[in-house]
Amino acid sequence: MSFLPTDSVKNQRYAKHMEKGYSDKAYRWNSENYSRRRRFLDIWSFVLLLMFKLWRYNKSWSYPGGVTEAKQAARRKAQAVWIRTTLLDLGPTFIKVGQLFSTRADIFPSEYVEELAKLQDKVPAFSYEQVETIIEQELGKKIPELYQSFEPIPLAAASLGQVHKAVLHSGEAVVVKVQRPGLKKLFEIDLQILKGITRYFQNHPKWGRGRDWLGIYEECCRILWEEIDYLNEGRNADTFRRNFRSYEWVKVPRVYWRYTSSRVVTLEYVPGIKISQYEAIEAAGLDRKVIARQGAEAYLHQLLNNGFFHADPHPGNIAVSPTGALIFYDFGMMGRIKTNVREGLMQTLFGIASKDGDRVVKSLVDLGALAPTEDMGPVRRSVQYMLDHFMDQPFENQSVAAISDDLYEIAYDQPFRFPATFTFVMRAFSTLEGVGKGLDPEFNFMEVAKPYAMQLMTNMNGSEGNTFLNELSRQAVQVSSTALGLPRRLEETLEKLERGDIRVRVRSLETERLLRRQTNVQLGTTYAVIVAGFTLSATILLVQKYVWLATIGFIIAAAVSGLLIRLLMRLDRYDRMS
Repeated sequence: MSFLPTDSVKNQRYAKHMEKGYSDKAYRWNSENYSRRRRFLDIWSFVLLLMFKLWRYNKSWSYPGGVTEAKQAARRKAQAVWIRTTLLDLGPTFIKVGQLFSTRADIFPSEYVEELAKLQDKVPAFSYEQVETIIEQELGKKIPELYQSFEPIPLAAASLGQVHKAVLHSGEAVVVKVQRPGLKKLFEIDLQILKGITRYFQNHPKWGRGRDWLGIYEECCRILWEEIDYLNEGRNADTFRRNFRSYEWVKVPRVYWRYTSSRVVTLEYVPGIKISQYEAIEAAGLDRKVIARQGAEAYLHQLLNNGFFHADPHPGNIAVSPTGALIFYDFGMMGRIKTNVREGLMQTLFGIASKDGDRVVKSLVDLGALAPTEDMGPVRRSVQYMLDHFMDQPFENQSVAAISDDLYEIAYDQPFRFPATFTFVMRAFSTLEGVGKGLDPEFNFMEVAKPYAMQLMTNMNGSEGNTFLNELSRQAVQVSSTALGLPRRLEETLEKLERGDIRVRVRSLETERLLRRQTNVQLGTTYAVIVAGFTLSATILLVQKYVWLATIGFIIAAAVSGLLIRLLMRLDRYDRMS
């Protein structure tokens, strides 16, 4: 027997659910007939207005009372809030793009990153009638045939879909995640428009320099298409559950594949207390310190043992069961760390441990996290500063949030291009550290990570023997290879000099000072000629009784004379300084 409510009851309950003050603009998301022309106008209007705001930011006249650092910071904050609210109004595609950009502190100012991180999926639900239609289209049966009961009011509504509680005919409690209507068509329209915008920014003389906007666009497309494929999410959930099958304190909902398609996924109903609801956890009699530590250990296990990790572990996706087990939800965005990346990270770790800036830079270039440039000196100095700044403290006393903030501050406007995997990991670490401190004020993520880091450095290449000895032998081989190759490198350098392929830049402060003085002298001579010419012309006009024209000539001569006097004073100052 079905416990589904009647149509009148459903409509009344749904109407009450809709009385939450959602704007009419947001309801456009629930339409399946998106207008390409309207989307083009809305998106480009946002982009052009953003470009105007960015252009105005550096104009001193746009700040009442003069420009100050505090006023610029306030304007950046206001712009960040405006960007967040506009992305929310633009709908699902831009909410997800904004969430992805919140991980890219290497290319966006910190105010933008902080505000974009607040882009939570607090969006209007779509109607129960649309839910019925989508489920019937995807699973081939009506809701009463599939489920014994089905709650018309969603448990949660997100930008890509919403979740309903249901009960199977077998009596098992489940949740049904249904994709938002017309989402695929919306993605196709929006991403096509975004491609044109990306090309514009890539070719821009200022904003395109040193940035791989097309690469970022392709990465966003890949992540977005993967996230709206619920079959892929189901496979991720199964893999994640298998990786934790021997951990009793981790719970992952089971996927019911008979009731799953690319737009509908049915999962085991596993209720719990949101991990950020600290008082509720304590009221349930659970040990907050243990939960904080287990949250960090679970994530470190994902990274170091499996190479397959939850890329969006915000507090809404992690809960605590009545028995104290961690429950993970939402497996649409997952990250993978390949073997070669682990080896590259190993080289980075050795470079950091030895405070070797050259080695860290080389490993970051090999990892693709740093774009090589002609002059790597400024980048190397930034990295060395970071190493000298951080390595003065014991490993376990450091903060992930502080490290990532300083790292991104150094990386901003430098040729760093952190891969999505790296930024997802850093954001997850920072999030888990914040949640851990909320559960336990004495919690330190780095202290939990220390044994894992030591294990990584000593056992990652355990099959080859002792890692430290391997590293010493590797460095010895590298030194010997460098020494043997030195004559060949000298010969190649001489050949390049003969061909003129090597450019030598020499800077002499004295020469530059003389050149500046000579330039000013030439400019002074020009000013003197102009003053003499206009004075003579004005005198002739005055003799001929052309008073107004003569007045104009005298005014111009006086103005240029003022410039000449300032220039002569500057030359006199240069002479005294030398």
